[in-house]
Amino acid sequence: MRVFVTGATGALGRHLVPGLVAAGHQVTATTRSPGKVAQLRTAGAEPVVVDGLDREGVIAAVDAAEPDVIVHQMTALTEMRSLRKVDQVFAATNELRTRGTDNLLAAAERAGTRRIVAQGHNFIYDQSGGPVKTETDPVISKPVPSAARTLAAIKYVDATVQEKAPEGIVLRYGTFYGPGASDAMVEMVRKRQMPVVAGGGGIWSFIETRDAAAATLAAIERGEPGVYNIVDDDPAPVAEWLPYLAEVAGAKPPMHVPGWLGRLLAGEFVLAQMTTVRGASNEKARKELDWTPKYPSWRDGFPAWVNG
Repeated sequence: MRVFVTGATGALGRHLVPGLVAAGHQVTATTRSPGKVAQLRTAGAEPVVVDGLDREGVIAAVDAAEPDVIVHQMTALTEMRSLRKVDQVFAATNELRTRGTDNLLAAAERAGTRRIVAQGHNFIYDQSGGPVKTETDPVISKPVPSAARTLAAIKYVDATVQEKAPEGIVLRYGTFYGPGASDAMVEMVRKRQMPVVAGGGGIWSFIETRDAAAATLAAIERGEPGVYNIVDDDPAPVAEWLPYLAEVAGAKPPMHVPGWLGRLLAGEFVLAQMTTVRGASNEKARKELDWTPKYPSWRDGFPAWVNG
């Protein structure tokens, strides 16, 4: 197939593009940086320099590529060392998830592209009820104020791609780790700057970046429209995975701080991630996408990531 990949040099795209080429697909890959053109060409893709917020540029690029599938992986994330003001950190990414999504949908309609596979996140789930969520569970209705715009942008992709693309697929990824992702978190753990807050009862679902790319390739090639959780088999509380990451990284165990201090130091969003966030089940993706993660647990994946 002809596949148009946006955000092709990001944490996931850098693994997805070679995987698509190896599977025999013809790949057009976008970047905002002319300096990354050679990287994409070396990976076997036809590079295009375009800003996802440039509506006419996006439409022209998609029109020229005539893709069978469009993959929406556009973000503008840098090293995130503080999430006290989430909406400020994610401001550019939020624009790509709203205006950028609209641009891709308009381009797809003009080019006659039916299938769009877009990046979502499993942090979208309501933080009440059981510890592990499926795709049919409700999403957050009342986010913390500092992250309201960011959650609204994630929800916008989630809803709009399904509503407006004839074959819209949203992949609700877990927290990325692995080559090209979350290295700042390891550094913070080694410096003991990432404590367990208020007992660390928040449930996280992780996914290794190459496993995420493999799931994305599966969604490009097959699967019914809808949403899929792309996570490993082992959702776990912060109190369990964070000390293990510290051990793997050769660091001292993380400090433990009370909730009031965590809120003071890091803000409401981080407090929620440490205490009330819910994990996700990958049963649907395993069954309907015929996908199996190489690293079924972060217990296996963290050592390969940190020491690889």
